[in-house]
Amino acid sequence: RASLTSIYITSGTSRWREVSAFGHSELREIPDNQEVFAHSQTDQSIIVELLEYQSQVQDAVAARYHFEDVAASNKAVENGSWEVRGVEQLPQSELTMQECSSAWLLSGAQLVSKFNEEAKNTVNIHLCLFRLPQYTTDILVTFNDPVCINPLSSSALENVAAIPWILQDFKGVLQSFCLLDPGVFG
Repeated sequence: RASLTSIYITSGTSRWREVSAFGHSELREIPDNQEVFAHSQTDQSIIVELLEYQSQVQDAVAARYHFEDVAASNKAVENGSWEVRGVEQLPQSELTMQECSSAWLLSGAQLVSKFNEEAKNTVNIHLCLFRLPQYTTDILVTFNDPVCINPLSSSALENVAAIPWILQDFKGVLQSFCLLDPGVFG
């Protein structure tokens, strides 16, 4: 049984707002380098991943590299099954994560099927890449926001009357995201 987790997010006025999420590691197997938080009433999720630093690609291109890797993991590899809408650098002055050399926010969309179903859902994906070359690590924080659910998808049965997370909530997570223990990198 999954436990309910609270995620605290900030707004531009530095007020904290609590939102409920389920830690997915109690629902299904999650790799050691990843943590998944699912909205308790919608099909949205926020994923935090520690990945190998990709020195062969630079900053904004690295964000796209990781997005394409996520698309491949989601089996969204067919022509037209994903798109990048924009990539922007996040100002260091607005981040708590001061250890990163740069941070990049990519917005895009993918056609994704849940649980390997045939039905595909349109999911807006907002991916933040925190680059930490001194730890040979790229940290990805990804907000999956389904916007068009196929009626044949198991997600069509979800509670749609719930209050969803919005992009501003995710940006609050990014602004307050911090490194508490560098020992996590070994």
